[in-house]
Amino acid sequence: MTSHKFHSRSKIWIEDDHGNVVFGLGRYRILTLIKERGSLQAAATQLKMGYRGIWGRIKATEERLGEKLLIKKIGGTKGGGSQLTPLAEKLIEEFGKTLVLLEKQVDLHLEESLKQHININPVTTIKPTK
Repeated sequence: MTSHKFHSRSKIWIEDDHGNVVFGLGRYRILTLIKERGSLQAAATQLKMGYRGIWGRIKATEERLGEKLLIKKIGGTKGGGSQLTPLAEKLIEEFGKTLVLLEKQVDLHLEESLKQHININPVTTIKPTK
């Protein structure tokens, strides 16, 4: 058996009937940062993405769901900001739990089924939101 340690990786996302992404890890990260930082601009800066790119993804998801994900507060002397709608809060909560569960199950399965051939090192990379 090789002495290298390997890590399993998997992806999960939600798509519509036409194969368009509705929600996945990218949107999960965007909404989580908006929740933590209070604005799209702060999330864009943290992710090193353009504001328009992030807004485009949020807008596409809103259109595909038929519901808003953000409550936007227009700027002013104290600046603008955004907060998540109850739907957005639920999406990041449950998607985060699902990501952790998926990683654990994939790690356990591969570790057990391949342990005689390769060393799968279980590592949880996604942290659920609180």
